[in-house]
This record gives sequence, structure tokens and C-alpha cells, in this order.
Amino acid sequence: MTAIKHALQRDIFTPNDERLLSIVNVCKAGKKKRNCFLCATVTTERPVQVNVVKVKKSDKGDFYKRQTAWALRDLAVVDAKDAVKESPEFDLHFDKVYKWVASSTVEKNTFISCIWKLNQRYLRKKIDFINVSSQLLEESVPSGENQSVAGGDEEAVDEYQELNAREEQDIEIMMEGCEYAIANAEAFAEKLSRELQVLDGANIQSIMASEKQVNILMKLLDEALKEVDQIELKLSSYEEMLQSVKEQMDQISESNHLIHLSNTNNVKLLSEIEFLVNHMDLAKGHIKALQEGDLTSSRGIEACTNAADALLQCMNVALRPGHDMLHAVKQQQQRFSDLREQFARRLASHLNSVFVQQGHDQSSTLAQHSAELTLPNHHPFHRDLLRYAKLMEWLKNTDYGKYEGLTKNYMDYLSRLYEREIKDFFEVAKIKMTGTTREGKKFATLPRKESAVKQETESLHGSSGKLTGSTSSLNKLSVQSSGNRRSQSSSLLDMGNMSASDLDVADRTKFDKIFEQVLSELEPLCLAEQDFISKFFKLQQHQSSSGTTSLFLQNEVEEMDGVALSRSYTSGAPQTVSSEKDMIRQMMTKIFRCIEPELNNLIALGDKIDSFNSLYMLVKMSHHVWTAQNVDPASFLSTTLGNVLVTVKRNFDKCISNQMKQMDEVKISKKSKVGILPFVAEFEEFAALAESIFKNAERRGDLDKAYIKLIRAVFDSVEKVANESQKTPRDVVMMENFHHIFATLSRLKISCLEAEKKEAKQKYTDHLQSYVIYSLGQPLEKLNHFFEGVEARVAQGIREEEVSYQLAFNKQELRKVIKEYPGKEVKKGLDNLYKKVDKHLCEEENLLQVVWHSMQDEFIRQYKHFEGLIARCYPGSGITMEFTIQDILDYCSSIAQSH
Repeated sequence: MTAIKHALQRDIFTPNDERLLSIVNVCKAGKKKRNCFLCATVTTERPVQVNVVKVKKSDKGDFYKRQTAWALRDLAVVDAKDAVKESPEFDLHFDKVYKWVASSTVEKNTFISCIWKLNQRYLRKKIDFINVSSQLLEESVPSGENQSVAGGDEEAVDEYQELNAREEQDIEIMMEGCEYAIANAEAFAEKLSRELQVLDGANIQSIMASEKQVNILMKLLDEALKEVDQIELKLSSYEEMLQSVKEQMDQISESNHLIHLSNTNNVKLLSEIEFLVNHMDLAKGHIKALQEGDLTSSRGIEACTNAADALLQCMNVALRPGHDMLHAVKQQQQRFSDLREQFARRLASHLNSVFVQQGHDQSSTLAQHSAELTLPNHHPFHRDLLRYAKLMEWLKNTDYGKYEGLTKNYMDYLSRLYEREIKDFFEVAKIKMTGTTREGKKFATLPRKESAVKQETESLHGSSGKLTGSTSSLNKLSVQSSGNRRSQSSSLLDMGNMSASDLDVADRTKFDKIFEQVLSELEPLCLAEQDFISKFFKLQQHQSSSGTTSLFLQNEVEEMDGVALSRSYTSGAPQTVSSEKDMIRQMMTKIFRCIEPELNNLIALGDKIDSFNSLYMLVKMSHHVWTAQNVDPASFLSTTLGNVLVTVKRNFDKCISNQMKQMDEVKISKKSKVGILPFVAEFEEFAALAESIFKNAERRGDLDKAYIKLIRAVFDSVEKVANESQKTPRDVVMMENFHHIFATLSRLKISCLEAEKKEAKQKYTDHLQSYVIYSLGQPLEKLNHFFEGVEARVAQGIREEEVSYQLAFNKQELRKVIKEYPGKEVKKGLDNLYKKVDKHLCEEENLLQVVWHSMQDEFIRQYKHFEGLIARCYPGSGITMEFTIQDILDYCSSIAQSH
């Protein structure tokens, strides 16, 4: 094993600047035995690196090669398998577990001991040695002080020490002097032993010769010791002399320390007293302002504000540890608390009086606005109250209970005031919409709940029946005679001298202006009040960053009474921005709780007056909601208008649904021709009105959806009426009405109905062609039947030039049929056809000339077709029609001019 170790050192590790310290012959456990060596090595260069190297014999020769190397620092566990029973098996845990079987237990123990020593010397790493005998590790512990020497440990680890170059050179010189050193090693060893003995003797003689010098040295040491004893005696005397001085200095030092400590305490005491005096002393002027200050004048309010701020600073001063235990501090704090309570009570009482006085003063101005559609201006009241804004902030921070009480009182007083103003305002708006006066109005006061709208409407119109819409409101229609095709049901409106048969554009414009004025008055009123509440009650109303809330998904704001509102507050707790925004909305909801019901009542009245008013209201309300959301999407105004917009949208959808329902229920007269159906004309009027209203509107998408529903309903109803028509041919009903629809859509240029416009044009063209072909089959009936028979024979396979040999279709039969249709008869037939077409068509659409021109073209096409058949089937016969194309043109022109 030693020879192998030397060979491995020379061939593998020396070239890599490594020293081999231990080696063990192993094979892998459980596999076919292929021996290899595990070597423990260290590098010769600093810093030292310790490795475990696997070396195996090459398959191609007797030399060894380095296969795998692991750093000792990566070794986690060494498992010897059994600490009591000797076993050659052991495990090394690197990145994975490697199981080995050593050739002998001695080699295994030697290798594990070397690993333990290397770990202790170089790594100081916690490697777990499992199932290793404690005796083996104890024997490996280095002993003696010399083990700490750098070179000593390495020699203790390994019995082999490689010769350096100097040692090798000396050995070679010595061996050259003895020629038989290699041939006779024993003789060479005996010679070296004799020389060693000679050297030992010389050393002993040299030591004995130096005895005289040793004696001299010992004598000098004795003298030195005597001198040391004398110095120690002197030092002892000096120490006794200084002992008394030391005691005196200690006393002086202790006295100085006490003096310094006393001065320090005095400075700190003075600092604490100055701190308390500077921060907890309230000026007499401030105390007087808090107790007797004038809360009505601007100067008095400013003095009270400054005094309240100074009091708050004194009360909020951060006391140092122990201050709160001082009797004077407790008395001052109690005094501050009494001043705060007294001033807070006085301030709350004064502001409550101001709120009450505002309600009385503002009520006196209501009469001035009773005849005008305007709301009273609250700006002077807000301006006066904003002088107390800083005091309200002080009250909020110091006495939240009184702040909350003022908030409730303000909401109670102002809600009653605003309710009177807003109800009178809406009463004036309703009067202006219906055209009556306050003195002579013939209807009861509008109820305040939506459930009473129907009752209010009946009281408004008396016994004259329901308030009918304009011609735009699609009533149940009945197609009358040709002279009265667009009659409408009418009723008298019991509203002064106003007629309800038609509400013309002027009436609708009037309603639009009134509704816009209502919204324009409400919007600045709500915004001004919300801004005042935010400033006066010191509440944050920053716009939320969560984006714009959906108009139709907003939660309905419930009316909140004082109990619910107070429950939302946390007494004495600081309000976050979110909770303060909620508080603003709750206050606005309580103060303006009547706005939403009044708006809904007004909307219901406008819808009763004219269902098309929902178009105006949808556009106006959408614009105001969009404007309010740009200011603050979560504000009370935005939420309220959004809720009302939902109602307006429902009315708009209901208006569209009613029109569609009335189309479906339309009935036609069986005795008169149909003409342009009333609902087709009504759609034209609706579309023209809607386009003028929704121009540049934000909610164009709602109108486009309504267009799609209405146009499909119009298409279906036209086809239904055409199928049921008995007096007028189906093609005529379809042709005229789809032509009217196409003309309407072309004129209005409604982008979302482009597909329906093309469909209407196609239906008009198809039914025009169908009607023309059907009508032209009658003037030349026998000739049509004859040539249909000719085409049937050709279709059966008879050649065209052989058709004339058929008995039923020979030349004589053709001449006979042609003689039945001279020019005079053709003109007579065309004249009868013109009269019949004129009887079918209506005058409103003016399609007679279009249809007649199409019939002329179709007749000429049939004429050319007959001429072509004669030329192909009767060649050389010389048979021709008794009238020409020019005659047909003259006949048609003459007939058209005569009628």
C-alpha cells in the first residue's frame, strides 16, 4: 500500500501541487467489485484546499488516473455504519450519498480519522460523524503545545514527508562517497550508525567543555536576583507613600462628582419648569376670548379662533415622563378641559341659533321666487357661516360629540328649508309645463310619491280622459279611405284653452327648455351646498381614483334619519378620506332627500303630456350626469342624477315598446286601399325628431338600439298588413311602404340603419318588379299563352325551326293570335292597365309614373322576346306583330298624358 501511495503521489498529485495524506482501497457497495482508491489530499499553496479524490486504474494500462474529486467543505455526513462492530462499509454524504466497502477495517478507520483531523484543522465545519467510535476520534485529537506549530500538525497527520531538493542533494553526495550503498544496504546503514555515534560523543564533549561558562552565567543570574529584590523594596516604600495621596484624591473626586450631579439636576429641573411654563401657560387674553368672546363679529370670531388654537396646542402638548404626576400640571389640564367644554358649549349654542335664524330668513324670500323658475341663492348664508369653519375644525378635533350634534341639527333645519324651496320650485315647473296658473289651476297639488302619479294625472285632466300624446305617440291606427289615410285619434285636454290633438314642435321645445332650466337650477344648488359642507365641516371630497362608476349599476341611496347617520360615525375617532366622503354623501342625501322623488314626478308628468318628451329628458339628463361625473363620480349629485337617469331610460324604453306594440295591433280597412301605413309615417316623424334631439348627444347608443328595434317592427308590421290586405295587392303595399322607408332613411342618413336602408331598397325593387310582371300578364294574355306553348315544345327537345310544323303552333295559328291584338286593342288594354294601376297606388307616394315607366320597359322587353321567338321558330314566314315598339312608346305616353 505504501508503494501505491508513493506512486499516486508522484504520478497524480505532485503535478497538481497536492499532497496525499491518506488512502483507502474501496469498491462500490452492492455492485460488481471494481476496486478504486479514495484519497484525502491538501494543496501545497495557500489558501489550503482539502479534497477527497477518487482514483482508479486505467483499462488500457497499469497507470492510475484521476476520476472524480469532491471538496471536503461539501461533505455533510460520514457514516461508519457501526460504532461497535467492525465493518468495512461506510457512507460519504456529498451532493448525494456514496456507499463504499473498504478492503479492510483498518484502512477505513485510518481514512475516517484523517478526514476528522483535516476537518478540525482546516475547515472547522460541522461534519456529522455517525456510527464512528468515540475512541477513534479521541485518539485523533492532537496533544501538546507543539501541535499548534504550523509544520508539526502536518507531520502528525502523515508519517510520510517528501524530501526537498536540498535533502535530496545531500543524500546523493553521501551515497556517492560509498559505492556499495545500493548493493549492500546493511553495510551502508552500519556505517551511518557509526558516524552518528561519533557525532553524539562529540556533542557530549562539547557540553562538558562549556561547564565553566555555565558557572559564570549562574553567578551573573544570582547578582541580578539580588538587584531585583532591592528594587522591589524601594517600590514597596513608594507605594506606602502614595497610598495616603490616593485616599485624598478619591475624596476630592467624589466631592466633585456630587457637585457636578447637583448642577446637572438643577439644569434639568430648570429645563422642565421652562418647558411646562412655555407650553402649558395660556394667555389671559385667550382665556377672556374663550369665556366672553363675541361670536357675531368678524374680529371676535378671529380672536376666538386664535384662542381656541392656543388652547388646543396647550392641551395637546407632549408631556415628558412624570409630568402627568405633578399636581400643578393636573390642575392646569383640568382648567384647560373646563375652558374647552365651556367654549364648545357656547359655540354649539351660537351655531344652532344661526341655523335656526337662517331657516326663518330664507323662508321669507320664497315668495319672491314663487312665480319664477329659479331657486333661492344660499351664497350669503354660506359666506357668513364659513367664518366659523376653523372653529368647526377645532370642535371636530376636541369635542366630536358636539360636532356631531351640530351636524345633525344643520341637516334637520336645512332639509326642511330645502324641501319647501324645491317643492315650490317643482310646482312652478309643472305649472309652466301644463300652461295653467297658480290662481286658476284646475289640478290638485302634485303628490310627492311616484305611486300617486296616476291619480295626479287624472285630477289634472278632469273627466276628459287620459292625456294623449302628439301624432308621434302611436295610437291604435285604422286605415281609412284614400282621402283620409292618416287620421289620428284625438281628445280634448282639460288644461285651459290648450288643445291636446297635437303638441307641436313649439310645445316640445318649451318642455325641453323648462326641463333644462330645472336641471340647471338644481345642479349649482347641490354643488354649492356640497362644497360648503366640505369646507364648513372640514370633510375631504377628493375625487376617487377608482374610475367612473357605471350609470346603471349605481346603488340607490336610501334616505337616512339622524339615528342611522350618527351610527355611521365613530365618536372621537379620526375620519379617513373614504369615510368623510361617505359622510358628505349621507348629509347631502338627508338635506336633499326630496330632489329624487320630485324629479321622478316631473318626469312622469312630462311622459304623460307627450311620450316623446322622454327623448328630450334622456338627452338632457345624460348630459348633466356626464357633467356631474366629470366633477366627482361619487358625489351626491352624480348618484342622484344617475338614479333618475335610470327612470328616464325606462320611460324611453317604454315609449319604444308602446310604439312597437301599437304597430303589432294595427288594423286595416277592408274597403279602402292601404297606401302609406300610419306607423310608417310615424316612424319617419319619430326618426326626424330623434335626430334633431340626439345631435351630438352622449347617449346616441340608446337611440341606435331603439332604431334597430323600431325598424324591425316596422318591417314585420308592413309585411303583416300586406298579407292581410284585400283591397290593395300585397306587392303594392310592400312597394309603396318600403319606398317610403328607403326615402326616409336616405334623407336622414342614420348610420346604424345602413343595412336596413339597403334592405328596404331591395324589398321595394323586388316588389315593384313583381307587381309589374304580374300586371303585364293580362293585356296580351292569348299571345302569352301561345308563346309559352312554343317555349314548352322547345324545352321538350323539338328544334326551334320545326315548331311551325306542330299543328297547334303552325303559322296559321300564330297569325290568328296576332290578329286578335291590333294596335287599337293593345292601346285599349294598356289604358285599362293604367287605370287599374292608378286605382291600386296611393297619391302620397307618387309612384304611378315610376310604375308605369317600369311597365313600359317590361312590355317592350316582352315584345322583343316575342319577336325573337318568331324569327327563330318561324324563319322566312314574314309574320310580324301588328304594332311596333314605337307604337308602344306612343301608346304609353298618350295614356299617361290623358290621365
